[in-house]
Amino acid sequence: MYVAVKGGERAIDNAHAWLGEERRGDQDVSELSVAQIREQLSLAVNRVMAEGSLYDPDLAALAIKQARGDMIEAIFLIRAYRTTLPRFAGSEPIATEKMACDRRISATFKDVPGGQILGPTFDYTHRLLDFKLAAEGGLADAPEGDAQQGDVPHVLSFLDGEGLIQQEKQGAGTPPDLTREPMELPADRPLRLQSLARGDEGFLLSLAYSTQRGYARNHAFVGELRIGDIPVEVDIPELGFAIEIGDITVTECETVNQFTGSKTEPAQFTRGYGLVFGMSERKSISMALVDRALRWEELGEDNLGAAAQDEEFVLSHCDNIQATGFLEHIKLPHYVDFQSELELVRKLRRDTMAGADCTHTQEAAE
Repeated sequence: MYVAVKGGERAIDNAHAWLGEERRGDQDVSELSVAQIREQLSLAVNRVMAEGSLYDPDLAALAIKQARGDMIEAIFLIRAYRTTLPRFAGSEPIATEKMACDRRISATFKDVPGGQILGPTFDYTHRLLDFKLAAEGGLADAPEGDAQQGDVPHVLSFLDGEGLIQQEKQGAGTPPDLTREPMELPADRPLRLQSLARGDEGFLLSLAYSTQRGYARNHAFVGELRIGDIPVEVDIPELGFAIEIGDITVTECETVNQFTGSKTEPAQFTRGYGLVFGMSERKSISMALVDRALRWEELGEDNLGAAAQDEEFVLSHCDNIQATGFLEHIKLPHYVDFQSELELVRKLRRDTMAGADCTHTQEAAE
């Protein structure tokens, strides 16, 4: 709190009131509703849910409104609110092969069972401003798409059937929960994936890009990218079985990476993995690339000294809330610290000048 600012608490109250005015903007312009943000800025909502570790589109939209569109501030609000919520139960692991896919593509296989589903994507747009959107209520006619129903096998199962991709090790027991327990290094893969899933999208994108430019041995293909709704089930001990409590939208990416093999492993492919709340392709692909780069030791590869291969560097810096807190705290009052350093610099300058005067006096005497 800025207790040393002239005016004290009254100044802070005035700052909050001014913030409210800036948030509202021009009174002649209709105010954005939470429902409008939720429905029309859904990709921003998805990011806040993913990095805030809380799946609730309404709360994420409210946080975006409160934060004036500042994504990191909105994520901070969601994480803070999340800490106040009781935990009733733990859900069963989601089975992504049961996803009702709105989008499902593969860059490695042209023909996949059920076909490739382009879905709602910017990939094939011309990136030209559409001024028709500036007209209120403007909506282009478009055919409605149907999600792919029924079990949808993962594309990489084709490679798995031929033994051409490394078998994933089954984890022992329940993985640790990063939202309830502090992270310890070295971290196992489940814990790393949790950290990456709620890591900053921009940070992970930069790291993923660096791996593609040679700062890690990471030549990857998108084996499969799928987006859709999936049921969440919770086991009820009194009933003796799990019940479905709702659906969530997730994005899943599996990359196929080259692997020349080792003394114990034949030549085969390996994979990177990303799973994120909502529609978040860029984040899930970035997550998969960084996940694969971090597996160098597990796979017996050389550490090339790349940032994306450094577990401590990646996991300690990917969290934008921690980064923001440490970065922005330096704008708070540090008067005492600075005054002590100021006096130290003045003293050092006086000592230097005094030493120089002594030297000149000595030289004159000689």
